[in-house]
Amino acid sequence: MSQAWRHGALRGPWRPAGGSLVVKIGGSLLARARWPEAVATLLADDALGGPECRRLLVVGGGPVVDGLRAIDAAARQPDETMHWRAIEALGITARIVADALRLPLVASPAADAGGVLDAAAWLGGGVPLPVGWHVTSDSIAAVAATVTAAGLVLAKSVPPPAGSLSDMAAAGWVDGYFPTASASLTDIAWAAPATPTPAGPSRAGP
Repeated sequence: MSQAWRHGALRGPWRPAGGSLVVKIGGSLLARARWPEAVATLLADDALGGPECRRLLVVGGGPVVDGLRAIDAAARQPDETMHWRAIEALGITARIVADALRLPLVASPAADAGGVLDAAAWLGGGVPLPVGWHVTSDSIAAVAATVTAAGLVLAKSVPPPAGSLSDMAAAGWVDGYFPTASASLTDIAWAAPATPTPAGPSRAGP
């Protein structure tokens, strides 16, 4: 990995499986200054499979979905409603990342070329996942890696806590459904910035 990132294996020895890799970009990374450069550095590293590896990005909701959580906490809404509003928010952050990195936005992890997954388009086609806040882009990335027989990298703001995937779910580093969603994956790794990065300036607006 680049010196800008730390990394490690969660299951494996990790390696890209079959020339295909799903990279979950944690939404919290999008609140950090100069995040496009940081993500580009991560993707350019040969440790992520080199130039021949097909990389599919799954982008978290970050502050956009955090806002929905706050709305739901203030006045509880039906689980189904908030689940799909959060999925729609993933479409927003996916487009932001695709535009910033000049990558194609793809509607399915089965697409021939890599790029950024439009999770809203894919899940709207009937991909079975439980409904609730315990299912986030962590599990979506795990399912995308499963259906494409790909390796999985979880790029987040901080390294994982010690322990099993269930321990990490209990600590909130991955979502509660992730241990189930990732059960059949053989190659899972993590990446996190090597040094803390100051958050970018806050911006008012919808």
